[in-house]
Amino acid sequence: MKHIQLLILLLNGLLVTAQQSVYKTDVLIIGGGASGTMAGIQSARMGVNTLIVEETNWLGGMLTAAGVSAIDGNHRLPAGLWGEFRKQLYDYYGGADSVETGWVSNTLFEPHTGNELLQKMTAAEKSLQVWFNTKWLSVKRDQQQWTVTILQGKKQRTIIASILIDATELGDVAAAAGAGYRIGMDSRHDTGEEQAPEQANNIIQDLTYVAVLKDYGPQADKTIPKPAGYDAHVFGCSCDVSDPASFDSPKNNCFRMMQYGRLPHNKYMINWPKCGNDLYLNLIERTPAEREQALKEAKLHTLRFVYYLQTVLGYKNLGLADDEFTTADKLPMIPYHRESRRVKGLVTFTLPHVATPYETALPLYRTGIAVGDYTIDHHHLKNTSAPTIDFVKIKVPSYNVPMGSLIPQGVDGLIVAEKSISVSNIVNGATRLQPVVMQLGQAAGCMAALCVQQKIQPAQLSVRAVQEQLLKANGYIMPFIDVPVTDNHFTILQKIGATGILKGTGVPYMWANQTWFYPEQPMPAYELVQGLRLYYPTLKTYWAASGAMCTVTDFINIIKQTGIVISEQQVVTDLQSAGVQYAGAAGQLSRRAIAILLDQYLHPFEKTISISGILK
Repeated sequence: MKHIQLLILLLNGLLVTAQQSVYKTDVLIIGGGASGTMAGIQSARMGVNTLIVEETNWLGGMLTAAGVSAIDGNHRLPAGLWGEFRKQLYDYYGGADSVETGWVSNTLFEPHTGNELLQKMTAAEKSLQVWFNTKWLSVKRDQQQWTVTILQGKKQRTIIASILIDATELGDVAAAAGAGYRIGMDSRHDTGEEQAPEQANNIIQDLTYVAVLKDYGPQADKTIPKPAGYDAHVFGCSCDVSDPASFDSPKNNCFRMMQYGRLPHNKYMINWPKCGNDLYLNLIERTPAEREQALKEAKLHTLRFVYYLQTVLGYKNLGLADDEFTTADKLPMIPYHRESRRVKGLVTFTLPHVATPYETALPLYRTGIAVGDYTIDHHHLKNTSAPTIDFVKIKVPSYNVPMGSLIPQGVDGLIVAEKSISVSNIVNGATRLQPVVMQLGQAAGCMAALCVQQKIQPAQLSVRAVQEQLLKANGYIMPFIDVPVTDNHFTILQKIGATGILKGTGVPYMWANQTWFYPEQPMPAYELVQGLRLYYPTLKTYWAASGAMCTVTDFINIIKQTGIVISEQQVVTDLQSAGVQYAGAAGQLSRRAIAILLDQYLHPFEKTISISGILK
């Protein structure tokens, strides 16, 4: 009898242990980088149980754990959680001026501070858990759910999830899940990009193992031991600062080079492309062990550059910061990967969609879920085999990223973020940057939460439903520089802009491209009719009797053709309710007023569109 009781106790113990080793969640995010962290926060804020598993003990990925703590772009487009994170930085350091410490960016910060703020943001979400020092081992989809095996220390566990988000640095999860992908440069014949090479290849951008140096005082000597293989000639042109965005373009200005990534509290981010610590390594399809071995050379290359700065340039007082990374060598936990696998998504975002969004066959701009303004920026100096593409000459306006680029073809329950979205190699040079990646994560989290709540697959999501949620979270779906989130009519102007009835005007502008909505300008009645024909094809050409610009009378007559009859008094009342001044029946309507009235009477944003932006 005692033996039977012992056996029962043993079996019960094994059952409890098995149950404890299986964890169930609605949304599982693999990777707590820039996108994964934001995905987790957004999903949790929508009331969905969410788990982030992260291999390091930090959050933020390239923002923090890779040391790239200088934000590229979106200074005037503080969309959603990116804007919230920046506000946290402002509050911590004492305002916007306190983080404008280097000339590469308007927002620079210490990596450890970024990690601490992100951990604070995630800790505030009751529906979100983060497991650090956790590696994923395998993923499998079965019976409408994901089974993921992880390793915590020496213990394996199983996670069951409805929706899986790949927020890894190199798109490893999507590949393991069976998603198709591309690596390297596309052929111009595949993407329609005349700037792309004739033949596709597997060449990706250079990566960088960043270093963060700290000023230990003018008398300090923090010179590191001479690294193996050091050759000063390799770094001989590092002071040749010829940034095309600067007006002076100084030569041999080592001081200016060092100010590139100056951080608060007398620290320096060393992430320098020209004869600096960029290095060509394509690790994407290598095993973890092979990656680790190859990255030893990347670390060594960075240490050689640090030694060069300390000895040849005389910055011996600048040493590896001892209060940043929790690593034995004081270098970041991970390298800065500029390029990843790029999944084959429901749509592919290419250069024509960025350069001329209103002229492409598929109106992907209608499906935007993130915005960016940085120019197309590629690093290929360390690979002499890379075809020559003059990226400086690729002039584009600001842009929005289509939702379908986050959804892989043929794999249910999976959403991708980080740098693995479905874009061309050329466009990756803009979408890879931190503010865009953070927004991609937020969008992925929003999409995942809606999938759980509606019990549908990502490919079945309503574009407009996702955009509605992002707008509620102060996200941008259109990159209008002159309609800030503080504008009283921000949501309406974003929605009408996303219909294409009122179009923005794109302007390539150095390192901060622009798209203007011009809300206070009038517009021709004929132009309004052209926009409305997208939704009402039978609309007749309307020539305003009182002139080229649309008046209240013109607007009423045009809308009448859609079957909606409105009076002047209705227009007066609705404009006054919206806080817009009424200029009389013959007065010109501003684009703002027209957008408000379109939203009030026609509700064009509510009309269903496909993942490609086509009206259904």
